[in-house]
Amino acid sequence: MTISPFDLLLYAGALFLIFLTPGPVWVALVARSLSGGFAAAWPLALGVVIGDGLWPLLAILGVAWAVQEIEGFLLILRYVASAVFLVMGGLILRHADKTISSDSRLTRPGVLAGFLAGLVVIIGNPKAILFYMGVLPGFFDISQITRYDIAAIVAMSMVVPFLGNLVFAFSIHHVCNVLSSPRALKRMNRTAGILLIFVAFVLPFT
Repeated sequence: MTISPFDLLLYAGALFLIFLTPGPVWVALVARSLSGGFAAAWPLALGVVIGDGLWPLLAILGVAWAVQEIEGFLLILRYVASAVFLVMGGLILRHADKTISSDSRLTRPGVLAGFLAGLVVIIGNPKAILFYMGVLPGFFDISQITRYDIAAIVAMSMVVPFLGNLVFAFSIHHVCNVLSSPRALKRMNRTAGILLIFVAFVLPFT
C-alpha cells in the first residue's frame, strides 16, 4: 500500500463528519426505524453501503483516467477538495437550524423493500460521485495508488457510514429527540460544520 495510515484515518474522520450531518439517509433510517424498529432499518443500511462502495470506486477510476490526460489535475483537485469541505461546512453552519422531514414511501415493510430503499437513497443521488471525485484526491495521491489502496479506500467508505447507520438505527429514539429539538440539531450541525471547515484548511498541507 502507498497510502499512509494518517491519510486513511483523516479520510475516515471526514466520512464520519459527513455522516453526522442530517440528510436523505438519516430521513430513510428514521422513517423505517419508527415504522418497524431495527429489523426494518438494517436492510436499508445494507442497501446504502452498496452505494457507499460504488461511488468512491467510480470516482477513483474517473480521476485516475483524468490524471493521465491532464497535467497538474491532482493539484487542482486537492484545492477543489478543500473548497468542497469549506463550502459544505459553510452551508451547514448557515442552515444549522433547518429541520428534516420524513417520507412515507420509505416505510414499506420487508427486508427487500428496505434494501431497495437504501439503494435508491444513495444511488439516486448523482452528486455523490461528484463529491468523491472532488474529495478523494485531497486525501490520496490517485496517480500512485495500488489495487490494495483502492480496496482500503472503498472499504473505509463503506464501513464508517455503515457502522454509523447501524448505531443510528439502534439509538433512534434518542436521535429522534435530537432531530425534533431545533436547539440540539443546531448545535450538532454547527459542530459538524466547524470541523468540516477545519478539514478544508488541513487538506492542502497533508
